[in-house]
Amino acid sequence: MSLSLYAARRRAFAEAMAAKGRAVAVLFAARTFLRNNDVEHDYRQDSDFFWLTGLDEPDSVLVLRTGTEETAASYTLFVRPRDKEREIWDGPRTGVEGAVGTHGADAAYEIGRFAEELPKLLEDRDRLHYRLGKDRAADDRVLGTLDRMRGRGRATTTTPSEIVDPSVILHELRLRKSAEEIALMRRAAEITAEGHATLMATGRPGVAEYELDATLLSTFRRHGSERVAYASIVGSGPNACILHYRAGNRRIGAGELVLVDAGSEYGYYASDVTRTFPADGTFSEPQRELYQLVLDAQEAALAATKPGATIDGIHKETVRVLTEGLVRLGLVEGPVDDAIVEERYKAYYMHRTSHWLGMDVHDVGLYYVDGHARPLEPGMVITIEPGLYVSPEDRKCAGRYAGIGIRIEDDILVTEGGYDNLTKAIPKTVAEVEAACAK
Repeated sequence: MSLSLYAARRRAFAEAMAAKGRAVAVLFAARTFLRNNDVEHDYRQDSDFFWLTGLDEPDSVLVLRTGTEETAASYTLFVRPRDKEREIWDGPRTGVEGAVGTHGADAAYEIGRFAEELPKLLEDRDRLHYRLGKDRAADDRVLGTLDRMRGRGRATTTTPSEIVDPSVILHELRLRKSAEEIALMRRAAEITAEGHATLMATGRPGVAEYELDATLLSTFRRHGSERVAYASIVGSGPNACILHYRAGNRRIGAGELVLVDAGSEYGYYASDVTRTFPADGTFSEPQRELYQLVLDAQEAALAATKPGATIDGIHKETVRVLTEGLVRLGLVEGPVDDAIVEERYKAYYMHRTSHWLGMDVHDVGLYYVDGHARPLEPGMVITIEPGLYVSPEDRKCAGRYAGIGIRIEDDILVTEGGYDNLTKAIPKTVAEVEAACAK
């Protein structure tokens, strides 16, 4: 990402804030958290903070003041000071000079000066964009400053009288992806495709779920992914019916399916993909029937994806195809319309079909606007992920489908002409999956 792109984002944010008067935004970097004693959890920057700055360091604060017709918005960063001793342990720091030279700040200070400088940056602003309740320590610093400023009875400057959540503006800006963001998401998808294809070729009976999880992580990191976009789901046999199952010690059994929901993160952008494959390399007849039904539902959902469509509408298309199939296979009592109205399908399909995707795997943005489902627009990215999960205890149809869990998920960019499947390279049809397993 170039400096000019981050500057354009801050400019758009400042212009949106300025539409309602003089404003200032204060955003804190993500904190570090101890895992045990003096060992920290892996650090990942707050997405909003990174989207505006590109700064991947803790103990930092962004302050953005709106400009006027004559002046541009001002961008101030508070960062950790350079410290040769600490940098031996933790690596180089940006420092004040880097905040200006590398990250384009108009002014920068060491984080220790935050309490001193913040009142000056809040002066003559009517509105403060700050997210209350996210970090109690940060709340105390900001609210304490406001309280002290308001106590200056004879001050000639004004103090913000309103506090507004900055996500109201920021998350709308983040919802539509730029060309640069889409390029990063395509790369994340390419890396994820490599991981899923590798598992199809190696996930055989006797292999443990944790081995596949390790293979995914190795593949992602080998291709430049900083981290997984979320904790990978690797469920074999009955574990595929547990929606948020984490890879465990279970070894894959003969004749079982393996459900893998995993995505890499690249350049702070996520992918989110699910594939289900037969451990023996070939689907059994019951597995193939359910798998094809899920695939048909996804194809119907994809066909419905275009500008003006809604995530609710896409979900309804998915539900209809799945319910028709469930009635046909004897798992749900018909007629189909009644089964949909009474939500009988939820015994086997209990989650939604889509969510936003971007910097966060469940990315930001409103799903409803003014009480109505939001129409899709070019530049938005969603997942499409129908599934069917038949409990091992389910004894309908003589247990023909009991213990089978299937989900198929792709990352979909809405385009002017319809959609672009960012993860279409990953084997998905019955023939493609069986061919990938045979490699």
